[in-house]
Amino acid sequence: MSPDVDLPRLRRTLGDPALGRLVAALARRVELGRPLTGTLVLRHPAADELHAIRALLGSGRAGGGGHSSGSVTIPLRKLAATLADAAVAPDLHTAVQALTGRITPRTERISAEEAARDTATAVLAAGRHAGCAWYDAWAAGLRADGTLTRLIRRGETGQVTAAVAALDLLPAPGLPLPVLAERATGDTKALAATPLAGLILRALALRSHTAPPRGGEAERTLWESAGVLTDDLSSHVLVLGLPARGDEPLADWLTQAAQRRTPFRVTLHQLVTMPIAPAAGVVHVCENPSVLRAAVAAPATGPLICTEGNPSAACHRLLTSLHRAGVTIRWRGDFDWTGLRTTASAATRYTAQPWRMSAADYESALAAGDSEPLRGSPAPSPWDPALARRMRETGRAVMEERMLPLLLADLATQT
Repeated sequence: MSPDVDLPRLRRTLGDPALGRLVAALARRVELGRPLTGTLVLRHPAADELHAIRALLGSGRAGGGGHSSGSVTIPLRKLAATLADAAVAPDLHTAVQALTGRITPRTERISAEEAARDTATAVLAAGRHAGCAWYDAWAAGLRADGTLTRLIRRGETGQVTAAVAALDLLPAPGLPLPVLAERATGDTKALAATPLAGLILRALALRSHTAPPRGGEAERTLWESAGVLTDDLSSHVLVLGLPARGDEPLADWLTQAAQRRTPFRVTLHQLVTMPIAPAAGVVHVCENPSVLRAAVAAPATGPLICTEGNPSAACHRLLTSLHRAGVTIRWRGDFDWTGLRTTASAATRYTAQPWRMSAADYESALAAGDSEPLRGSPAPSPWDPALARRMRETGRAVMEERMLPLLLADLATQT
């Protein structure tokens, strides 16, 4: 800022909020490269605007300019002289930028944007996958839908460079997401649900011929399609009595745990790096750990997997391997709306058979004692429409622990 500007006085005069439109109009002229000379017309001035203009110019009629109910004309030479004579600012150009901050001329901004666009385009063209249909479609999409323009105007073209750097490293089987982030950007958290991650996932969706992902599970699947492991240590699944075949240690660990009737937690990292072949024909799935805990002490129980609420990425990974191996999956959850949703999803995804999830099972469980109110948005039960209908009628939820004797009896028949 010029040392000739008396900023406190400038803010009290030209910086009056009532003169906001006037200052904005002056700033627009600077941006367009037009001189701050001649006159400036403000249309439909409010009473406070007229009062502020007259007070600034010291005239009953806006510095001698004409005004009507529809406009007021401001002589810019007189406005500049007023500020200079009062030693507030040497000229209008300096005064306006002291109030608004530096104004980049439009021609300069356009030139800078064009240079940034050329640089980003060159970065995209230099990518390792340039020439691949999916990569070229991604690069073209960034230009076509305005994404590249938005990044340029926000000064974030570095995201394009980082996205290309990450894609250059892919596919990379078994590469943890934080490691990919660090190698591409120097920041291990750069791909943790960030806009940069969104750019890369958009490219990976084209590579996999799928729609852009929605939700954490879809994103994990897409990362894994390029060999990237996400949250592979903290994501786990609780298993009981599931023997497995294979040359990897995980198969031995599962088999030994099954022989000893010991609950075993399997991480996503183990499932990805040590694939197994399940040695079971039927596997049951429950929602609550208390059911699995009760099964530990029950005699001759078959394999049981616990989702512990909504299934984790590790749980889905294990169930996918079971489904692909032709294992029959029998699924149940609580008699609440979430339980219906997860059961319906499992039926679609894994051809899972609902396990003790009929309207008759619900009626029996409901009659066995008090239950809590249903909460949340209703869900359908496509395998037995009467179940969802009856749950809406009663408005009551029943947790699967109430059905323990029946569940344990079913498991006892699957040795």
